[in-house]
Amino acid sequence: MVSEQIDPGTEDTRPTVRLDETVHQRVRLGVLTIANEARRVEFRFLQETMGLTAGNLSQHIRVLEEAGFVKVEKGLEGRRPRTRVAITRDGKSALRQEIAALKVLVDRFEREAQ
Repeated sequence: MVSEQIDPGTEDTRPTVRLDETVHQRVRLGVLTIANEARRVEFRFLQETMGLTAGNLSQHIRVLEEAGFVKVEKGLEGRRPRTRVAITRDGKSALRQEIAALKVLVDRFEREAQ
């Protein structure tokens, strides 16, 4: 099988160049995806849905918050502390860009597989 020559000056030579390291990590991509589906999502729901420890999830949420991709709201509901996570406009944009970059990779793979 002869591989097709790719011009080194094109973006195609670096298929992962558009992936965002902050977003692409499995847990953070999951948090953004779930948060995008709801207005706000409970920390506990994320923890249970993703099968993570509280500490692990907290670290990933902190990274997303520092990047401006999520907003964390802490408060009380009755006597119980509640932490909610909401995706920001920048978070939605970053998620959209990540999905587009992944689609480019999938398309590239499928073209080669034919």
